[in-house]
Amino acid sequence: MSILILTIVIAPSVIENELHFGETASLVVAQKTQQRNSNKTENPASSQGEEKGENTDENKSKEERKLNIFKIVTGALAGLVLFLYGVTRMAEGLEAIAGDRARELISKFTTNRYAGVATGTVATTILDSSSVTIIIVIAMVSAGLLTFVESLGVVLGANIGTTIGAQIIAFKINEYAPIAMFVGFLLTFLGKTDRWKKIGLVVLGLGLLFFGLDTIEDAMEPFKDYQPFITWMERLGENTLLGALVGALFTVLIQSSSATVAVVVTLASQGLVSLPAGIALVLGAEVGTCADTLVATIGRDRPAVRTGVFHLLFNIVCAIVGIFFASQLAAIAQWVTQLVGTGDNVARQIANAQLIFNLAGVALVIGFLPLIARALERLIPDRKNQNREAEAVKN
Repeated sequence: MSILILTIVIAPSVIENELHFGETASLVVAQKTQQRNSNKTENPASSQGEEKGENTDENKSKEERKLNIFKIVTGALAGLVLFLYGVTRMAEGLEAIAGDRARELISKFTTNRYAGVATGTVATTILDSSSVTIIIVIAMVSAGLLTFVESLGVVLGANIGTTIGAQIIAFKINEYAPIAMFVGFLLTFLGKTDRWKKIGLVVLGLGLLFFGLDTIEDAMEPFKDYQPFITWMERLGENTLLGALVGALFTVLIQSSSATVAVVVTLASQGLVSLPAGIALVLGAEVGTCADTLVATIGRDRPAVRTGVFHLLFNIVCAIVGIFFASQLAAIAQWVTQLVGTGDNVARQIANAQLIFNLAGVALVIGFLPLIARALERLIPDRKNQNREAEAVKN
């Protein structure tokens, strides 16, 4: 709301002006003016004939550089609102349909760390949110339905399951969003049973999700040929740490790593985001998504707090490693994308990079889960143990 109000306040003063994020455009105009003056001095006769054509070209270039910031910002905000609303509605429908089953799935199939990873992947795919899955796990650990050690595998699996959404979005099926919205609307209002209404809510949310992404894509299209924006995205690609910080901040603001990755993949399909910049933003999103789970640990017992801390530490360490090896991750993502036959599709490359990154992180950590669990138990001991140690010290 603050961003929207600020946009409305400043829009009247900027909507008819040229806005530049750097000095590139003004330097180009200065160079053209200097060149035109030199041509007039050398050849006055031809300069008069060419003056009209140059003025026309300059006016066209001026129009290309002019950006309607108000229209772009409001369009992007509208798309983001539609996307987040669609995600919320779809999550509500999925949780109403499969929430209890997801809890049963998590409680039954976590006998070992590998089963926990598979369970977390499936549950996150069903619920379409790693944060929802991990918050459910934290609640179950706090209620004693799941042990802290069993929860670690589910957390790892949730990181894999969250990549499924990016894979689907990279298929570029936005054009079918109105059909899904219409079908979901009919099922929601005309469904005879509550189950059909919930299914309609899921379909409607799915349609709104993709329609919102399509709206963001249309709103951001003017940036496609805007050199300062292209230069800024190149800077994010060259400075992976800066890109990761931007991705983390954006994820914390909108409270959804899936939304961040979806926007990045959508902009990449328009040619607005390069592979290095996309990877940097995705790495930051992996850290930013921990905000929800940390909030969910407030007031919980120590085992539940350990689960939230493990999620945070795992994502931070993996993101740091990913920043150091971002170029290698980009090369592997390009190779895999070409291997599966999608060529130079940058959106697909970013989605594959996220999948490869999360799979590699899980593969590297899963063998050390018992050691990590013992370290976290020492770092965050139970209150009873703390009381016993305090009494022992007094005695």
